[in-house]
Amino acid sequence: MFDSLSDRIQRVFKELRGEGHLTEFHVDQALKEIRTALLEADVHLDVVKEFTGTVREKAVGQEVLTALSPAQQVLKVVQAELTSLLGGAAQPLNLKRRPTVVLLVGLQGSGKTTTAAKLALHLKRNLNKQVLLVPADTFRPAATEQLRTLAKENALMCFDPKTETKALNRVRAAVKDAKLFGYDVAIVDTAGRMHVDDELMDEVAEIKSLADPDEILFVADSMTGQDAVNSAKAFSNRLPLTGVILTKTDGDARGGAALSLARVVGKPVKFIGVGEKVKDLEVFHPDRAASRILGLGDVLTLIEKVSQETDRKQALQMAEKLRKNEFTLLDLRDQMRQMRKLGSFSSLLGHLPKVGPLKELSNIDIPEDATKRLEAMIDSMTPAEREDPRIIDGSRKKRIALGSGTTVPEINQLLRQFGTMKKMMKGAPRMRF
Repeated sequence: MFDSLSDRIQRVFKELRGEGHLTEFHVDQALKEIRTALLEADVHLDVVKEFTGTVREKAVGQEVLTALSPAQQVLKVVQAELTSLLGGAAQPLNLKRRPTVVLLVGLQGSGKTTTAAKLALHLKRNLNKQVLLVPADTFRPAATEQLRTLAKENALMCFDPKTETKALNRVRAAVKDAKLFGYDVAIVDTAGRMHVDDELMDEVAEIKSLADPDEILFVADSMTGQDAVNSAKAFSNRLPLTGVILTKTDGDARGGAALSLARVVGKPVKFIGVGEKVKDLEVFHPDRAASRILGLGDVLTLIEKVSQETDRKQALQMAEKLRKNEFTLLDLRDQMRQMRKLGSFSSLLGHLPKVGPLKELSNIDIPEDATKRLEAMIDSMTPAEREDPRIIDGSRKKRIALGSGTTVPEINQLLRQFGTMKKMMKGAPRMRF
């Protein structure tokens, strides 16, 4: 979401670091570039003015300009202000009451229904909460069936509205069931419209009065930029919003909505959708987002991803195989599958700092289908070939290439790389650190 903005701002600081010392002129020139970058990212004009004004006031002080590393001091000021602009600190959901009622509101097409399932899975996996999904969108015919399907595919519970066609009656019955059956959280998926209108606002206001929600989250499509901010303002005028969930942040969004919402609407971004799968929902951390924009990386989020998706027992078994140098092609395939659960390689590398020795690594462009081709090659081998690749001769290579839709040179490359890996592992126990 912030890639384009990040590249522009990083170029500004690269130029600053080339100066022997900084003056107000240098700071003003840098802020001019940052201002342009923010406006191109579709950040609200008032937010841009306030941000650059605050940064200039702090950056031209004697303590900064006379420091040993003035560029780093300016970077520190910009990082602090970006964090503040994005909301300051991560805002957790208010889950004190049981059942906690979470109301999702927003326009049609913003991804409310999918987000309801994503939030339910997040609460179940990370907080061990029992969640009931409530289909209260009676305006869009397929909404109820979509929520049921998502719930079934991800082992979640969905309220059965039976033949009830009125949203208010569905919510009333669902909240009653949530209390009766001891659910921790009830997530209500409300109807949306193509634009803000009185009928929509009246319905969500009635549902709010009936359900008495602990959280009212506005679901915004980050691809719509300032339109998302304007819609959030309209909903905020009628409802006491407690936060925002930004969807589709893995697309070509320029980041303007995220950088504007907290300041313009006064509501924090609590979650972001980072992919199409139901598991692709992350808690939004303003400080980590600011670090990524400035090229400083987001290693904490990367660690959290790995810890959530990695099978600890399997990891220990693999470590033991590596120690004994018993690693096979089958193990390599399993590791690639495990890595793919974390997302694309480019997404993972994007969490690394774009400075120092990790700069080149973070810029590596790895094709999304690279691991799939490797897996196909390994799957086309016999168990004996996976166990001992040395038996793979010319005729076997042709058979493997034909079965995997690849070529003999690609098979040769895989075997060479695996052989090199094995040699490195064989020497590792003798290495001294």
